This record gives sequence, C-alpha cells and structure tokens, in this order.
Amino acid sequence: KGDIVVLIPPESRVGIRKIQVEGMERPVKLNPAIKKLHFTLSKPTLYDVRPDFERLADSLQRQLFGQLEIDHELLRVLPDILRDTRWDITVAVWNNRRIISVEEGNTENAIYGFSVDIGTSKIVGYLVDLTSGNVISIKSLENPQIMHGEDILSRIHYATTNKGGLKKLQSMVIKAINTLIYQACQEAGIYPDKIYEITIVGNTAMHHFFLGIQPKHLTLAPYVPAIKRSVDIKANYLKIKVNPLANIHVLPVIAGFVGADAIADVLATGIYEINNICLLMDVGTNGEVFVGNKEDIVSCSCAAGPAFEGMHIRYGMKAGTGAIERLRIDPETYEVEYETVDGGKPVGVCGSGIVDAVAEMFKCGIINQRGGFNKDIQTKRLRYVNGEPEFVIAWKHETGLGGNITISRKDIEEIQLAKAAMHTGAAILMKEKNVTEDDLNHVYIAGAFGRYINPESARFIGLIPDVPTEKISFVGNTAVSGAKMVLTSKEMREAAQMLSMNIRYVELMAAQDFRKEFINSIFLPYRDMNKYPRVAGYFQR
Repeated sequence: KGDIVVLIPPESRVGIRKIQVEGMERPVKLNPAIKKLHFTLSKPTLYDVRPDFERLADSLQRQLFGQLEIDHELLRVLPDILRDTRWDITVAVWNNRRIISVEEGNTENAIYGFSVDIGTSKIVGYLVDLTSGNVISIKSLENPQIMHGEDILSRIHYATTNKGGLKKLQSMVIKAINTLIYQACQEAGIYPDKIYEITIVGNTAMHHFFLGIQPKHLTLAPYVPAIKRSVDIKANYLKIKVNPLANIHVLPVIAGFVGADAIADVLATGIYEINNICLLMDVGTNGEVFVGNKEDIVSCSCAAGPAFEGMHIRYGMKAGTGAIERLRIDPETYEVEYETVDGGKPVGVCGSGIVDAVAEMFKCGIINQRGGFNKDIQTKRLRYVNGEPEFVIAWKHETGLGGNITISRKDIEEIQLAKAAMHTGAAILMKEKNVTEDDLNHVYIAGAFGRYINPESARFIGLIPDVPTEKISFVGNTAVSGAKMVLTSKEMREAAQMLSMNIRYVELMAAQDFRKEFINSIFLPYRDMNKYPRVAGYFQR
C-alpha cells in the first residue's frame, strides 16, 4: 500500500561488499596509555597492617607510577583477588593514574586494544597488540543504523522525533562494535577481557549517537556540537564487552559536521607537519575537506550524500561481488570493457565504476559538460525508454540480472551533485587560504573509495582539482588508522587534541560564494574549463 524499506541481514546475503578497511598510517613511537606490571606483593603482618589498596599502590608508585586511584567496582573485590592469587599479580594501569585490572600471575604480554571507525555506512575495527603495536585482526560490517536513514540528517530526525530513537541508535552501534570485538577476538584466539582500551572515531553525529548525546542541535544553526574535546568513559557504562573497566577514548571533534574521523584523517596523513600546502578530502556520505600545512589548516564539511556508495543510482550497489568497479569505453566504437568485484557476471555498479562510467561517457562525447546525452551519437548502446535516454554498459546476456545494466540521466545527476559538494568545499577552502591548484603540493583522497577509484576519472568529472596525477594519493581508510595511532601513542592523543583546537572551521552555507561555486561545480568537470587545463587539453587533441 506504500513504499517500504527491506533490510536483508548480512548473513542472508549472497555477497558481502568489499569494504576499505586499511589506510595510510605513519609510524609512531609505541607508547600506549595502558601499562602492565607483574610483581608479588608482600603479605600483611602484625607489623605491616597497610590496607590492601595502599599496599598495592605503594608498590606500583615505587616502580613506575605516580598517585594512583582505583574504581569502586575493582576495590570491592580487591581483597579476594589478592588472597586468591597468593599476592602474585599483574596490574593494568590506564594513563599512569587509574588501576583497571588486577590479574593472577604474569599477564604482562597480554595487552590489547581496539580501534573503531564508526562510518555513516560502515563500521571498521582493528584489534591491536599493545606490546608491539601490530594489528592482529581487522573486522568490518555495515552500520545497522542505515535502516533509519541513509544520511546523517535522516538519522538525527529519527533520533529526535521518535520516542527512544536516540537510545535505539546508540544500542545499534554498540551492538555492532561488540560483534566486531567478538569476531576479532575469536580470530586472534584471545579473551575480550584482555582488551583494556578502545579508541573511537566518527563524524560528529556518529560521535553523539555512540555517546547517547542529544544530536538535535547539530542540524540547527549555528550547528553546535555538545562537546569538542575528547571523552574518556568506562566500557561497562556503555555495555561494551571487553574488560569492564577498560577505557573508551573518543577522539575530539572540530565542529558540527567535521568530527573525530576527520581528526584521524589529519593525523594519519600528517599534513599538519608538512611545510607545503596540501589538500585532504575524505569522500563519503558526509565528506570532509582540509587545506593547509603545519602553519594553518582550514576545514569544512560537504553533504555529498550516498551516491558514491551506489545509492540513488538505478543499478548502483556497494562494492560487493559482481559490482562493476572498473570501466572503459572505446571512443570510436563506444563498446564497453569492465571489471567486476571478485569477477563473474555483473549485477550492478559500485562507486568507482559509476565515476568511471560518467568520466568515460564525457570523454567519448556521449554526454556533454552539463551531463546531458548527445543525441547524435550513433550506437545501439544509447537507448530511449519512455522518451528518456540511457546508456547500456552491460547487456542482459552478460549480466547476472537477466536485464541490461544502464546509466541514466538521473544517475549522472546524482554523481554531479555529489561531486559538486566535494569540489565546492575544496574550492572555498582554497579561496580562504588564497591558494590555487598550482600551489597544492599534494592531494590526499581518503574514505569510501579507498584505493579503488581511477584518479583520471576523478579529475575528469571534477571530483578533485586539476593537478598532476603524481600529486594524487588515495590513502584509504585513514579514519581507523588514525584511531589506531592514538591507541598506540599518547603523543598522538595529545596531537589530536591540539588539532581539534587549532584547525579552523569554515561553514560553507555562510560562505559568500557558496551558491555560485556549487552551481559552477555541477558542470563536468567545471563550468570554466580553464580551471581544468589537463581535461581541456584532452578534448583539443
């Protein structure tokens, strides 16, 4: 009787999408917030009647730590633990000040942490050995919140207009994180209670959902988050199934829609330590852009939407088995060559394939700068259905659908709007910094595309500025790799806090040229082709 949304659980799907789980990461000196120390306490006697905690604290302070504290939950059972273990114990301490675990025997080598990137569409987790800094298991899954909205605004609306909506969104993401932890620990053969710290990143909305913070004001001018600095909270408070007193460290945010994941991007790429001007773009449903160097960095948020994830595209899909991920069109015959994820017959087109398709159609003259079809093209692949043109990229006898896979005018418009949002953000920040494309020493592309997108295709549609290919790096999921850097290094934790305070935020909607720049950016690659000399040169051959 009306529109419905059907969620198919991952375990019931034929194919699981290929999620970018790794990203560029700079080496850091190993210095986690968790330390362990094994020793044997002297037993109480009539001549030494120090209470149990003071006896424990005195030994730790002499050997390694300063003034220590202990949680009530652990203090309640401390007397029994000490006597049951015959005073032979290993103590885990967080941040040199809080005792979070007292264990029997020597467990100094069993110190693990977990890093999580809560993306709008996906959640990725790293299980890390904190004695070496090595990742020992990587797990990922779709963000289950998607059933309450593909984009951030839809989820905030759900959280604020439905009774218990926020609590449900929080519960869903925590359940997902517990699933990742369980799967990673099973694979690595360790017990979850040996995880003593978790670092969390996500955009500001995901940050608020995870912490159960009212997100309503993120959507109301002037778009202010509840907190900017980092948050530390105990695992048992959030019902995360690791060591009950493990610390959950949520990285700081920058502004209403530039969150902790963006801080992690900057940490992982290291643009805050570089002399030359860099452009960093995290391309996703909620995109973030940075321009700057060690002297000054400006940032903004871009509502690119889910088109690059394959949503709102007729035959769009995520990068699962059978998705067309690479595509080339012969400029003379208009015949199409493509590659699919895991090989086999195509069943749809994922983000990188859609970008390739639009770029190739533009290069071959099948579509014009406005994204409209050229009706003079002579090829059977250009068809009209109910008077609307579409281009066939895979015939029905080639596909696993039993029908053609096509690109329509509406599909092209979705990509134009998504890329225009990202390009507009970059253009306005470059104006803010008074730099041009020639001033950019390097362009880093992070996020959903990972390393799969063709840089030439990205340039041809205007997703990125017209810079030489050798200046472009696709750095993958730097959000989770940045979170891992913070997990393994207290210095990176301090750097994250510094970046949160020092990176300048630009509200695009308040920018004087926003509307004009956005309209110009809808064109392929841009209204003024002089801004894209390399693309213009291709057509002048």
